[in-house]
Amino acid sequence: MHRIIAAIAIASASLSPALADSPDPQDWDAVLDAARGQTVYWHAWGGDPRINAFIASVGDDLQDRYGVTLEHVRLADTADAVTRVISERQAGRDSDGAVDAIWINGANFASMKEQGLLFGPFAEDLPNWPLVDTDANPAVLIDFTLPVEGFASPWAMFQMVFEYDSATVNDPPRSLDALRDWIGENPGRFTYPQPPDFLGASFLKQALYGVLDDPAALLDPVGEDYDEITAPLWEFLDEITPNLWRQGRAYPANEPALAQLLADGEVDIGFAFNPGRASAAIADGELQDSVRTFVFDGGTLANASYLSIPYNAAHIEAALVLANLILDPEIQARAQDPDVLGFQTVLGMDRLDAEDRARFEALELGIATLPPEEMGTGLLEPHPDWMTRLAEDWAERYGQ
Repeated sequence: MHRIIAAIAIASASLSPALADSPDPQDWDAVLDAARGQTVYWHAWGGDPRINAFIASVGDDLQDRYGVTLEHVRLADTADAVTRVISERQAGRDSDGAVDAIWINGANFASMKEQGLLFGPFAEDLPNWPLVDTDANPAVLIDFTLPVEGFASPWAMFQMVFEYDSATVNDPPRSLDALRDWIGENPGRFTYPQPPDFLGASFLKQALYGVLDDPAALLDPVGEDYDEITAPLWEFLDEITPNLWRQGRAYPANEPALAQLLADGEVDIGFAFNPGRASAAIADGELQDSVRTFVFDGGTLANASYLSIPYNAAHIEAALVLANLILDPEIQARAQDPDVLGFQTVLGMDRLDAEDRARFEALELGIATLPPEEMGTGLLEPHPDWMTRLAEDWAERYGQ
């Protein structure tokens, strides 16, 4: 979904000065007037048909309500959009950029923010911002340990859940140690996407949480004690690899590929960052209705997805209107509907009026979706350094 940056050109770390004619999101009427007739080019992951359909539906609303056209630039790797902005900066293209908005988080957001490549701050000035529940969802303010500071607007919450076929797995493993044992007892029935794929690298981070007595070090950048900290992780992977699907000689490329293995009965346990994905797939007839979900008793990784606007975007006003629209309760409820996406909302129910609360209360979350009270602890994402370094080391040890 959001991919880490494997290699990135070096750009100036100094912040770009604000352009004199930059729109002011506090003057929302002026933003709406300027946005009408614009086309916003939203660079967003395009690897899931449901997500693509949802983005298209948002585009319909954007046009109907505000006269703004949405073009979904489908990405295989979020870093491609980041690299495009960096290239434009190096070429001196400080306005009229090709990228108006990016679905972003993690290392990509950190890189753009640190290099001054983002417009803002803007998020907390959006008209719909007061509806965002920053108390229950602290990840909307801190992305992979980095304070967001208004340079990105959250639009979905995610937490890792494991998906399993209850027809073949009676007692799913609810800890990393239990998963290790289960893999040994059921060779060939588990795998994970190949890093640096986001979900595959996330499995490495989840496993690292599981082998550490004190994971506090993960919230800081990688230090000189990296080898000592990660040694138990490589021991864990060395042990399970021969018992993975295809004996660890091949790995699915990404989340859809892993999901297909579960649907085809080639593995019995998969995982995803979308707690409602399995229910949505069942509703679409893409997954057997015996699939259910679980989380580790000690918690699973949680994060938010954001929309950021490059500093040189050609249509900043249209991007601001898009960022505000996807915080609209009607759009958020649509995204949480398992028949659509099953994403978790960033909104607080106590911040909505009765009509908008009713939109969420009417949703049937689906037979495979855990209720909120059973989701357990959402673990903070480690510093982006960890994902990058772990993926690089994994490739050296296990890459094909």
